[in-house]
Amino acid sequence: MGNHEHFEARLVARLAALRMERGWPLEELAQRAGISRATLSRLERGETSPTAALLGKLCAAYGLPMSRLIAAVEEGGAQLVRAADQATWTDPASGFTRRMVSPPSQGLRAELIEGRLPAGALIDYEQPPQAGLEQHIWMLDGLLDYTLDGVTYRLQPGDCLRFRLHGATRFSCPGPDGAHYLIAICEP
Repeated sequence: MGNHEHFEARLVARLAALRMERGWPLEELAQRAGISRATLSRLERGETSPTAALLGKLCAAYGLPMSRLIAAVEEGGAQLVRAADQATWTDPASGFTRRMVSPPSQGLRAELIEGRLPAGALIDYEQPPQAGLEQHIWMLDGLLDYTLDGVTYRLQPGDCLRFRLHGATRFSCPGPDGAHYLIAICEP
């Protein structure tokens, strides 16, 4: 089992633990997250990989930013995390790759995440995991069409978009190359 598989197995186990901690049966989580009970059951049994859209819905149901979910999966609490040891997760649906740049921490409120979205890929998030999250998206390479509150921003290398997250969002890469960006998240 490779590093990615180990991380994904820990991620799935953490999701199951969150449901148990709240005492929610699968039916209740399915209703809160807008995901079928069958899909949730397959996910918890490790029969299917979580997609970015699915994780977005689960994080919203738990009121937990995705960065916090991933930090909870990582071990340690070191101030320095080497590039080779940064948690990386790939969305099987879109090919989106998310790297947790910041060292895992339960007590600190800001996170840096590196994102790579392949040309032609898009991800829709129906709602934020936590209303009012402050975010900054800094484009490193390629183009990204980011839709926030019904307005689409075309981000080019060097551009930085700063906002508070309240509604639905869409990440879309028009190509011809992939989009490479850094997201800074600060909890309200």
